[in-house]
Amino acid sequence: MIQTSQKWWQPEVYLKNMPHRRLRAQVFKTIRDFFAARSFDEVDTPALQISPGLEVHLKAFETFLHDPLTDTTKRYLLHTSPEFTMKKLLVAGLPRIFQLAKVYRNEVVSPTHYPEFTLLEWYRARETYESIMADTEALVRACATAAQVSLLRHNGREADPFQPWRRLTVAEAFQQYADIDLMATLPENPKCEPDPEKLKVAAEKRGIRCSQTDRWEDVFFRIMLNKIEDNLGDGVPVILYEYPTCLGALARQKPGNPKVVERFEAYACGIELCNAFSELTDPQEQRRRFEADMNMKEKLYGERYPLDEDFMDALNFGMPEAAGNALGVDRLIMLLGNAADIREVQWAELAS
Repeated sequence: MIQTSQKWWQPEVYLKNMPHRRLRAQVFKTIRDFFAARSFDEVDTPALQISPGLEVHLKAFETFLHDPLTDTTKRYLLHTSPEFTMKKLLVAGLPRIFQLAKVYRNEVVSPTHYPEFTLLEWYRARETYESIMADTEALVRACATAAQVSLLRHNGREADPFQPWRRLTVAEAFQQYADIDLMATLPENPKCEPDPEKLKVAAEKRGIRCSQTDRWEDVFFRIMLNKIEDNLGDGVPVILYEYPTCLGALARQKPGNPKVVERFEAYACGIELCNAFSELTDPQEQRRRFEADMNMKEKLYGERYPLDEDFMDALNFGMPEAAGNALGVDRLIMLLGNAADIREVQWAELAS
C-alpha cells in the first residue's frame, strides 16, 4: 500500500518537534512556580457551562447531559474561557488565583488558532490592570529564562522581553500606523454604539474597503488587521491599552475618560499574546453590556448564548475590585521556541 500522506504521530514527523513539546513542559512548570512564589492559589474549574463566554464573535461547542433516571436532557456548552467561574471564586474570598485551562472555540484552524488550546488566566483582587501588566512582563521573562532564550521569535521577527516593554494606547496606534484620529469617531455617551461613517471614510482613504452594512467595530478590526497589528512587537513586546468602551464588555471604564476602558493586549512579533482588564463589577452595567452583545450575536449569527445568572448573582452579592488576564500559553511557547505553527507545540493533534 502506498503511503499518500504523513500522520502527525509517525515518528519521523513527530520527533522533529519534540524540543517544542519539552519546552511546553518547562513553561508549565515555570508558570506554576511563578504564581506559587506570589501566593496565588491554582484552581481548576468546570469546562461544562451554561454560558461559555459572551464575546460576540466567539462560537462555542455544545453538548448534552442526559439523566437516565429522569430521562431528561440538559444543554451545556464548553467554556471559551474559565472567566465567569474564576470571578465567582473571587466573590468567594480567594484573593489571588490562576488556572491553566483547556478551552474550546469553534473556529477555523490556522498557524495561531486551534479549536482546543491552553489558556492561562489569573486574577488579583483589589488591584488594577497596571498590576497585571507588571505580572505579564515578569512572567514572560521568567519563561524565557527557563527556556534559556534571550529573544521571542516568529517568522523571522524578534522581540526582546528583557528590555522595557513599549506601552501604546489604541488611539496612539491608530494615529501612528493608520493616521486616523480614532477618538474623534467615538460618541460622548459610551452606552451608544458608535456611528461607523467617520471611521469608514478614514479607512477608505487608506485603501481599506468597507460595505454599507459594516458596523464601527467591523471597520475598527479591519484597520487593526490591515494597518496596525503587523507593526506591533518588533524589537520589544508591546502593551496596547485603553480600548474603546464598546470593545470592553467585561472591563471597567477608565476614570475621567468614559470613551475607553482599562483593557490591554500584549503583542510580540505581530502575535497577540494576551487580553486583560480591570474588571467590571457593576452588575447592572454588566447585564446591559451582555444583553447588547447577545442581541448583536443573534443579529449577525442567528444565535445567542444564555447569561450565567449564577455569575450575575455573584456580582450582585459583591465582587471585589479586581483585574485579570487571559494569556495564550501555546502562543507563548511558539514565541519561545520559534515555532511556525501552534500544532508544533501541542502534544497531540485532533483526530481527522
